[in-house]
Amino acid sequence: MLRRIAVVITVTFLASFAFITAKILLPLQESADRNGPETAARDYALQDNDRLTLPHVESPAYQAAPDPNKNLYWGELHIHTRESFDATLFGNTLGIEDAYRFAKGELLRSAGGEKMQLSRPLDFVAITDHAEGFGTRTHCQDSGLSLSERAACWLVNEPNPMIFKLLVDRVRGAAIPGDPSKPVGVYQQTQRNPPNSGSFPTCKFGRESLERCQENAKNDWARYVDLANQFNVPGELTTLIGYEFSPGLPAQGKHHRNIIFRTETVPERAISSFDVPNAIELWRGLEATCKGDCNFLTMPHNPNKAWGLTYSPFTWDGQAYTEEDWLLRQKHEPLVEIFQVKGAQECALGVGATDEECAFEQVLDPCQPGETTGCAFKTGFVRQGLKVGLDLEKSLGFNPLQTGFIAATDSHNSNPGDVEEWDFPGAVGAVTSSATRRLRYDPEVADYKSTLKFHTSGGLAAAWAPENTREAIFDALARRETYATSGPRIALRFYAGWNIDASIASDPNAIESLQDRGVPMGGVLKINASEANNRQHLSPQFYVWATQDPMDAPLQSLQMIKGWIDKQGQTHERVVDIACADGASVNPTTHRCPATSAGVNLKTCVFNRDSGASELKTLWQDPNYNPEQSAFYYVRALMNPTCRWSTYDAIRLNQPPSSEVPSTIQERAWSSPIWYSAPKDSNNFVE
Repeated sequence: MLRRIAVVITVTFLASFAFITAKILLPLQESADRNGPETAARDYALQDNDRLTLPHVESPAYQAAPDPNKNLYWGELHIHTRESFDATLFGNTLGIEDAYRFAKGELLRSAGGEKMQLSRPLDFVAITDHAEGFGTRTHCQDSGLSLSERAACWLVNEPNPMIFKLLVDRVRGAAIPGDPSKPVGVYQQTQRNPPNSGSFPTCKFGRESLERCQENAKNDWARYVDLANQFNVPGELTTLIGYEFSPGLPAQGKHHRNIIFRTETVPERAISSFDVPNAIELWRGLEATCKGDCNFLTMPHNPNKAWGLTYSPFTWDGQAYTEEDWLLRQKHEPLVEIFQVKGAQECALGVGATDEECAFEQVLDPCQPGETTGCAFKTGFVRQGLKVGLDLEKSLGFNPLQTGFIAATDSHNSNPGDVEEWDFPGAVGAVTSSATRRLRYDPEVADYKSTLKFHTSGGLAAAWAPENTREAIFDALARRETYATSGPRIALRFYAGWNIDASIASDPNAIESLQDRGVPMGGVLKINASEANNRQHLSPQFYVWATQDPMDAPLQSLQMIKGWIDKQGQTHERVVDIACADGASVNPTTHRCPATSAGVNLKTCVFNRDSGASELKTLWQDPNYNPEQSAFYYVRALMNPTCRWSTYDAIRLNQPPSSEVPSTIQERAWSSPIWYSAPKDSNNFVE
């Protein structure tokens, strides 16, 4: 009997060991070899950066003097350091101080040894590490940790993306079939309550582990605030205090938001998804803890990967937004991140949009009936969100989705604003820290999880502000006088008004005049009762002015995107070209500029500088304006094509560009919208 028991125990042990080895240990080792920092130098040695002739700075950086007509400032509002536990697991070893120094223009090296340095310093930056990581690893450097505590600390500090997957998959939840009675894009999670921080490995074990993690979270946040204050130099580099709120969604979904504070007066602790399950509770919690001079705003990102939630009238757990919820959102969420390393979120071709530019950096296929994740929903894209806002205005009496645009990187490499295609170092630590690793493509992996197909080099946020201070930059964000680019520093101004003289297009003091007579990007244009009779049949005029990034390709065209809602409550959109390069005119039938003749040499990535415009400027009037229809307008400024980062990497490796992605990219800028608000009583034009 004892012998049989011993045999059973031995067989069970061996079987368990074999299972653990096959399912966990060997995959962990394979993942470490493929993605870890210890082998990154091996893969980096395969590339030759000397095969490229890179652009050079053609105009020096300068610090603009304060100007009441506003200066243009460039920044990054979404960046992670090793303080984010996922960045650590991806192999990033660079911290908060490194990120601030990088923003100032200092040279850093990635996990694989690649040089990382901005071509031009940033004007403002916010480091937004995940609040869920605050306090969870601080005590790992303490002495006297128990064996279980040391094991947990090893688990969350070992650079291996497979460990990250093991840790987060269980808190992301599982998608359940969509409710056919509710709009497409609604995801209903089975678990409504947020996971407690005690579920994190380092907060599970040891004496008073949960209490210790909670206290450490406060201390970590205080350290963040202190470092931001240390590196804040008004007029040179403005450091905004912020963090990321990151609740989990299945299939690597992102329904996350960044929180930015106006001054150094901030709550005592950062509210994370360990505390509250959704944005509504986040806003309420911030209102309760952000006291005195404290002021904040939130910005959602990756609506394309939120599985339709971002602009759905339902929350993550299927609960309908109330009017109070919409008011909270209107009050605290003036901006959305329209572009970053995980793709463009403006619109998607075939998903509520028809213009060809909506194919830009897209990998998600349109959702089919019954699909809940991993596909493109209408309510996952910004343009559709703007139309949802117009519809809500009819029922609520206000528009809670009047949101301006910014772009960012979401890099986990501590390199804010590192967006040039020609030296993209990846965004995920050692996992993408060489051209070899960045160009990997596995057809068995979903495209939206693929580094090659989904990752872009990220974008920048641009703000028009009178000076470079925390208060001035924050106020520009809050009033939506901002715009987004896919990386290049395209300068863009956008105003709307009435009775603007055509001569303003050549007026050197145009902006000063428009400041008094119109509204800038992010503004709302209205008609009041006293002006109605004079303006009932007069379309507003839109002034657009863009100049190229001197380091990058010339501009190709300016486009106006309009969305509106008719009397029947149906929403519409239209895209037209409004200015063309090379002296060309917009075709009156197609409303498009002629096709560009600018080319790119795919063997060298040298682009044509002789075709295109260094500046495009126009005064446009809407021929289809209806004073009774609320509408939004925003501008796209398109560049001539240039090489995509993946083509530059292919040259580094002396191989042809990947056939899985476009070889070129048409970089762009997106202005924040200007809204026309129709009078509530269209018969007498009363506001």
